[in-house]
Formats: sequence, structure tokens, C-alpha cells
Amino acid sequence: MSNEERFIDIEIKLAHQEDLVESLNQMVYQQGRRIDQLEAMLNKLGEHMRNNAQSGAGPVNEPPPHY
Repeated sequence: MSNEERFIDIEIKLAHQEDLVESLNQMVYQQGRRIDQLEAMLNKLGEHMRNNAQSGAGPVNEPPPHY
């Protein structure tokens, strides 16, 4: 295998690695955004639960009125 062929092989491998790194970077970015969304939802849910507890809502396991 000549030096020219070796360089071409290395350039091809490098191009594939650059594509892979870009794909992984995009995936990490999307996952980070999703984590941010889930954290915001969790914070809202926690706030909702605290507000309901403070408002004096009845017990969660209260039997229905027909008992």
C-alpha cells in the first residue's frame, strides 16, 4: 500500500469520525433540551403538589361519598 493510499484511507476515516462526532453532538444537545423540559415539568408538578397541600385539600385516599 502506497503512502498516497494510506493518506486517502486516513482522510476517509477522519471524515467518518467527524460525521459521527457531529451526530453525537446533535444527540447530546437534543437530550439536554429534553432534560431541561423534564426538569421544568417536574418543578411545576412539585409546585402544584405543594400548593394543593397548602390549600387544605382533603386526603388523597378519602373514600368516595357513596361509602
